[in-house]
Amino acid sequence: MPSAVGHHWRYLDIIGQAHDLLAGRPVHLALGHWLDKVPPVAWWLDPAMSGGQIVEQAVHVLDLARLLVGEVSMVHAVPAESTSSDGQVDRATAAVMRFTGGASGLLATSCLLTQKHRVGLEVCADGIALELSETRLLVDGQRVIEDEGRAKTRVDRAFIDAVQGKDADVRVPYREALRTHRLALALAQSAAERRPVLLP
Repeated sequence: MPSAVGHHWRYLDIIGQAHDLLAGRPVHLALGHWLDKVPPVAWWLDPAMSGGQIVEQAVHVLDLARLLVGEVSMVHAVPAESTSSDGQVDRATAAVMRFTGGASGLLATSCLLTQKHRVGLEVCADGIALELSETRLLVDGQRVIEDEGRAKTRVDRAFIDAVQGKDADVRVPYREALRTHRLALALAQSAAERRPVLLP
């Protein structure tokens, strides 16, 4: 049975350029953020239905971090204490991540805002800093490389091709997406249990 998971950030034009810029330069620090509003659907605030902001939204940033930095071995997420109603998703969370290759990572999420403020991933490697979003790559805070904006179309095309049995550019097969999902679930577990969580 063919499958393809919609982590469309992997289809951004700028991802290949980020890979090229990081070639031979291991990442030492990754800073992810998803600072946004509550989406206008009732089910989103119920963690049993959405999984919470990390699982439903920031998972895209986590998938990009895995792609550019590597696997994560430990997470410790700390939700803000007074920003959520009983039984609803955390409105703000800060997390520390340790990557198996030695890099450190931070993730900040919030859905307290009235509009999307900042969504993306910053990475620091030897002699270079990259900031990636859905629309652009910023190199060393100076050079801007705009994305062509076709990632969502490409990921849909890949899925349709896979279902039709054609050659498909599936960049996130089931097993790969499951690794990202397990990372997001580990962060959600850490926030809920107020303790660090180790990943296998």
